Amino acid sequence: MGSEAAKVVVPRNFRLLEELERGEKGIGDGTVSYGMDDADDVLMRSWTGTIIGPPGTVHEGRIYQLKLFCDKDYPDNPPTVRFQSRINMNCVNQETGMVEPRLFPMLSDWHRECTMENVLTQLKKEMASPQNRKLSQPLEGNEEGRADQKGLVLRCSIL
Repeated sequence: MGSEAAKVVVPRNFRLLEELERGEKGIGDGTVSYGMDDADDVLMRSWTGTIIGPPGTVHEGRIYQLKLFCDKDYPDNPPTVRFQSRINMNCVNQETGMVEPRLFPMLSDWHRECTMENVLTQLKKEMASPQNRKLSQPLEGNEEGRADQKGLVLRCSIL
């Protein structure tokens, strides 16, 4: 027998079930949360995340909604991450709300041990970074008509 220990690779669905259980229990101080977007999605691809903006920044008190999509190759490859709420951050495409992997090291340097929780927590840290903490922000919500993933335009009107 060799001295190298065999590395056990947890199957995708078991890994996602672990993440779902952890997400349902809540994370840390409660300012980051996530869960399944559709309970009937047997492939566990579509997830929703929430980040409450960190104190002492322009994000303080704001609630940001995100969509995470875990394709069939997750966790070997990162999820796609998209802010549904409008936000001004260096790593977020202002038109689509997509977190740009080339501008967000956690996605560009992804490894299998990373989780959706890690992504959301790191995005919250990024909000507090010197380059993002004071950037002017758009009005809260989706007032400017960003299309959701199904191609519908979300608008809010108060009459």
